[in-house]
Amino acid sequence: MTTPADSIEIQNVVASTGIGQELDLEALAEDLPGADFNPDNFPGLVYRTQNPKAAALIFRSGKIVCTGAKSIDDVHEALGIIFEKLRELRIPVEDSPEITVQNIVSSADLGHNLNLNALAIGLGLEDVEYEPEQFPGLVYRMDHPEVVILLFGSGKIVITGGKRTDDAETAVEEIVERIQNLGLLG
Repeated sequence: MTTPADSIEIQNVVASTGIGQELDLEALAEDLPGADFNPDNFPGLVYRTQNPKAAALIFRSGKIVCTGAKSIDDVHEALGIIFEKLRELRIPVEDSPEITVQNIVSSADLGHNLNLNALAIGLGLEDVEYEPEQFPGLVYRMDHPEVVILLFGSGKIVITGGKRTDDAETAVEEIVERIQNLGLLG
């Protein structure tokens, strides 16, 4: 039998790093084929990798944010590609800059429709935001792990704010237990 935790899929991993020096983004945009730099719209240069699929937002300060990756391994691989491209342009990058995972967004399916009105009350109004006229999901802030769960009437959920891949699994197990204890699952 499959459990809601079995349905978890990572949708996006956001991580940050830096190369410790200022960059000339105008020159970098010219030297880096496929780079997108439009300072009127966004202060950073956008460089996309295809395999793995991810986008690096490179800022003048030398800070780099990687987004769109589907795993932590993909983040490391995509940033490795970026670091190598920079080295090829004679921009010094240390051997393995520190990479910090900022956010992992995952989705899952609880397998049952949810009564969000009853859940809003049952989960405790201090941890819940539910305004169906504004947004169709219930926003639930969890302390352990420290994540935010968006619950939808269809039983689909989105877990955001995780720093480790197992945060989503822990959160799903915890929310399923809480909803079952309230007698509101299935």
